[in-house]
Amino acid sequence: MKTKYIDLITQTYEFPQEEFQVEDNELIYNGVPIMDIIKQYGTPLKITFLPKISQNIQRARRWFNVAIAKADYQGDYHYSYCTKSSHFEFVMSEVLKNDVHIETSSAFDLNLIENLHEMGKFSKENYIICNGFKKQQYIDNISTLLHDGYTNLIPVLDSKAELDLLNKNINTKCKIGIRIAAEEEPRFEFYTSRLGIRYNDIIPFYEEKIKQNPKFELKMLHFFINTGIKDTAYYWNELSKCVNLYCDLKKRCPELDSLNIGGGFPIKNSLSFDYDYEYMAEEIVAQIKNICEREEVDDPDIFTEFGSYTVGEASAVLYSIVQQKRQNDRELWNMIDSSFMTTLPDTWAINQQFIILAVNNWDKEYERVFLGGLTCDSNDYYNSEAHLNAVFLPKITSSADTANNANESDESPINSKEEEDIQYIGLFNTGAYQEALGGYGGIQHCLTPAPKHIIIYYDEDGEINTKLFAKEQSYKSMLKILGY
Repeated sequence: MKTKYIDLITQTYEFPQEEFQVEDNELIYNGVPIMDIIKQYGTPLKITFLPKISQNIQRARRWFNVAIAKADYQGDYHYSYCTKSSHFEFVMSEVLKNDVHIETSSAFDLNLIENLHEMGKFSKENYIICNGFKKQQYIDNISTLLHDGYTNLIPVLDSKAELDLLNKNINTKCKIGIRIAAEEEPRFEFYTSRLGIRYNDIIPFYEEKIKQNPKFELKMLHFFINTGIKDTAYYWNELSKCVNLYCDLKKRCPELDSLNIGGGFPIKNSLSFDYDYEYMAEEIVAQIKNICEREEVDDPDIFTEFGSYTVGEASAVLYSIVQQKRQNDRELWNMIDSSFMTTLPDTWAINQQFIILAVNNWDKEYERVFLGGLTCDSNDYYNSEAHLNAVFLPKITSSADTANNANESDESPINSKEEEDIQYIGLFNTGAYQEALGGYGGIQHCLTPAPKHIIIYYDEDGEINTKLFAKEQSYKSMLKILGY
């Protein structure tokens, strides 16, 4: 009977996979031996593998460009990065190596873009798509950049009132977009997104407020589906409605030439993940093409705003198991050396699932466990994978365990083991939103310190190299924030 951890993984999934292999019973992630990283930096540890960001951008660009060629589509494709997924400088610098555009969500995003321009990493000719609700500071920053020569900055109107705010603050020609208030899936608690302008209001709003105003040039129609780009009747119906509205508006507004379909390409949250990106890109382009041909309207340029897809699969969080506790007949708890609530807040906020894999001991027997964090909060745990509905990890066995069993104890003090006996685990594809939601650099729940963060990259010789981005958070920095 095959009872080893490696048997479980290879029998349950198609394994090894592009990102994950095993050598000498230890995990290799994107060609990086994870145990080597742990030996150098310890745990808990956040890692970001920068080449994955560029790889995903180039893949998406290729899928859409191939789809455009196949369909004889006459518009262009523009890849934009959704900054709210991760604002870090090392992320933005890697993204901008690929000649992409930027989608923003708030006022400070534009200050960030100014900084990137001063560093020589962002051109004033690149597109800046300003989404989100716009308070006065956001409007002021938009006005500043427009007057400073950012010629392709496009504020996307989230409400009718934003046009009046822009009109009062700018003294130059301004390209604008309109966001459609999409209908949500039936399972949602509400029917229509709070973001954007209602379908039936858009054409009258254009005719009454935009058409005769010499300051504004309507260039873009924008829509976004909250549940992402999926091969469902709901998604295709919403896309069709959007393109039909685009065609109706284009007939009244000749300068309109761009359709922004937002973000929504998913990322891998399980080893059994199955999504046909190439098919989806081809189908999106084909459907837009077919509707525009039927309506005798020129094919629009297509914009996407991929955030999670761009950065999500570039990061991981590594932990060690510091103690194992048996609380009853069925529940065995492996306690990690950090907190899920602080390092991966989506695990408890929205029950987000990530790929969990053992880093070492793949030749040991496996057992079902719950993973517990260090805080005293009952929600600081992780108990299931997307496909298995459970967490299985190598069985913890040691001389310490044997002694505990003899004494009928329910706890194994893992931290008393030799270094090579410690069980390490990783949660992978964690690169989107987690630092921002967790309050990076601020106060963590139960004053749990934020972990060390390293960047992995290829040096000039094409060799894998690492550098420390942030040390583990100190008690002094927390006390200072708290006013001590």
